[in-house]
Amino acid sequence: MKVKHGLGYQNYEDMMANHIFYIDKTNFIREWWEYADKVTLITRPRRFGKTLNLSTVECFFSNKYKGRSDLFEGRLVWKDEDLRKLQGTYPVIFMSFAGVKSGYGESEAGEKLLDNVETMKTAVKQIISDIYAKFRDIMKSESFDENDRAYFASVNDNMTDRTAHVAIRRLCGYLEKVYGKKVIILLDEYDTPMQESWVYGYWNHAVAFFRRFFVTTFKDNDSIERGLITGITRISKESIFSELNHLEVVTTVSDKYSTSFGFTEEEVFQVLDELNLSKHKEDVKRWYDGFTFGKSTDIYNPWSIIAFISKDGEYAPYWANTSSNSLVSTLIQTGDIDAKKTVEDLMKGKSFTAPIEEQIVFDQLEGNTNAVWSLLLASGYLKMTGREPLRAEGKGRPRCTLALTNMEVALMFEDMVRSWFEMDVESSAYNDFIKAMLLDDVDYMNEFMNEIALKSFSNFDVAKNASCNDHPERFYHGFVLGLMVGLRDQFEITSNRESGFGRYDIVLKPYDMEKNNAYIIEFKVFKSSKEKTLEDTVVNALMQIEEKQYEASLLANGFTPKQIIKYGFAFHGKTCLIGK
Repeated sequence: MKVKHGLGYQNYEDMMANHIFYIDKTNFIREWWEYADKVTLITRPRRFGKTLNLSTVECFFSNKYKGRSDLFEGRLVWKDEDLRKLQGTYPVIFMSFAGVKSGYGESEAGEKLLDNVETMKTAVKQIISDIYAKFRDIMKSESFDENDRAYFASVNDNMTDRTAHVAIRRLCGYLEKVYGKKVIILLDEYDTPMQESWVYGYWNHAVAFFRRFFVTTFKDNDSIERGLITGITRISKESIFSELNHLEVVTTVSDKYSTSFGFTEEEVFQVLDELNLSKHKEDVKRWYDGFTFGKSTDIYNPWSIIAFISKDGEYAPYWANTSSNSLVSTLIQTGDIDAKKTVEDLMKGKSFTAPIEEQIVFDQLEGNTNAVWSLLLASGYLKMTGREPLRAEGKGRPRCTLALTNMEVALMFEDMVRSWFEMDVESSAYNDFIKAMLLDDVDYMNEFMNEIALKSFSNFDVAKNASCNDHPERFYHGFVLGLMVGLRDQFEITSNRESGFGRYDIVLKPYDMEKNNAYIIEFKVFKSSKEKTLEDTVVNALMQIEEKQYEASLLANGFTPKQIIKYGFAFHGKTCLIGK
């Protein structure tokens, strides 16, 4: 039977029935069972096979698949004779919170906040209600009385919060009574509703709801055999896992299950050889490699690899295009000046060092740049290229060297930054500004820059910890990011570098000296104690360029003074004036 390289399959049974391309990861079942942890949380970036692995576990253990040895014959897990005896012998509950997302895009108004919270709770209750519906036939058993059947019927879309908190625990008790075995509980994407709650402003409400749910489901549950939870992030224990002392947490830095999620380089290269795509190995590595789990390096994103081979070797940012990246965008846009400087360096292919915390404290993300990098590392957008050992006294957090994971993540960052400056669907004032600058049209530059400044001050300065004094600096670094996206093919763009007797703000050095001029841009904020008008501020900015000899590095590279255009940008509030 010909193997099909189809995308979007997350159900193991469906993949086997339809002969869909599958790299054997069933050894994960043996590993997980032998470790014998009561409840395990495994975090991996999105599209790394978490859902498929949970589905594989369900197909192996669930009694609804009793007698379905055909699903596993020839697979790695089937080599273990003791495990074979367990196939199809347990009641299994499989839940996914992937669809528990906010129904609204605002949270400023009280009524919208309430709508978001209730939308979240309703979505969870619908999931629980659907699970009960799958097991409704057990109530036909004589083991249950009318009170049991009445409670079972009360679990519906309109159940109370209290009922939702204990519903899975009660269902486990019913299943154990019918089948005589404790229950395996599988929960996929546990953190999706938590991330949504942070973005849309109802974090505390979500924490209160889910903390009780997790405790009753995974701790205060005498009928649970094993629990397996997956997600992208390890949310701080104090938030929702405060009472789960028996929880085994496996993050991207853990050695457990290091090759069970994602494809190894050996697996990827073998597939390329089989499909006569061997010539693409080097470029596939540049585009899609870069993930490291524990001591296992060169892990590839499955979604991108399958998309690449299904498109007969066409390169594209497949993984980066599978979600809105709204959380990443929000964190960087509202981040401080240092965060924007770091993003500038990342987009230039550079790395940086920061302390990393495996636990993500969402309510500390705003104003905590290091927490942002920790989240981006857990989400797969950053890779760890080095790690400093902890000091002998054991204080502090490990410092890691981080960089963008690979080519497709770099392209995602470019698209994200570009979107910040788009004024409408038809045109971009930011692009018009760039054109005006290259044409040396100062009047148009002023017109466009004031529109951009008005828009971008709003975009970049909404963080709660932003001060009025930060506005120009925060905008300036956002502006540099925009330039990098719009002009990086024509110019080498540097910022805050030494030249002459000081540090300039921005220098644009063209790759083609005959086609384009070079540019020096200096930013200054209007100071009423020193200047009467914005025109005076522009003059001071231009004077600083001359006095500090910022053109020195350009002259040393062979540019003549006539090839160097100098601009002074003056700010007062959200008003900008440009002069030369």
